[in-house]
Amino acid sequence: MRIGVLAIQGDVREHLQHLVQVGADAVSVRTLADLAYVEGLIIPGGESTTIGMLMQEEGLIGAILQRVTNEGFPVYGTCAGLILLAKDVIGKSPARLGLMDIVADRNAYGRQVASFEADLDIVGVEGGPFHAVFIRAPQIIAVGTNVIPLAYYRDQVVMARQGSLLVSSFHPEMTKDTRIHHYFVDLVARRVMTS
Repeated sequence: MRIGVLAIQGDVREHLQHLVQVGADAVSVRTLADLAYVEGLIIPGGESTTIGMLMQEEGLIGAILQRVTNEGFPVYGTCAGLILLAKDVIGKSPARLGLMDIVADRNAYGRQVASFEADLDIVGVEGGPFHAVFIRAPQIIAVGTNVIPLAYYRDQVVMARQGSLLVSSFHPEMTKDTRIHHYFVDLVARRVMTS
């Protein structure tokens, strides 16, 4: 599987390393040509307004929307990536994809100094709790009927899936645990086999 990581901001290298560790052909995505080459995409954390603006300038928002609509192209958004995938965002809203039927609240868990870690039970991820790292994390305030919650922190959804779209409030690349990247690669593989 050729899986791309949007290489505008955030932990691009860490996501690429995790993808390689689970057997994917991992590539950086900066342009439309890069995007055309991959079968799935991870949008990492960072500053959602900046990422959305640069995606728009490169024509990536329209291209990703088209691929998701026409092909069921798998996309996984972590932290800022979750905001970019959310249909609705509370407060100032960046240019975004708006593909997933969730409402997100930016930086709702607090500033950088309020970052925290928690052990989460994740549906479909075996092997015990996943140690999750939350940094200036958004909250998922509401989910639509087609959205499947996969993990909770204090009764709040922090990971969810809608078809070939996946989001998490936390940063799975900040740990050595590759199980969530493996989950996403499996999601891409299933989509490719059925297309």
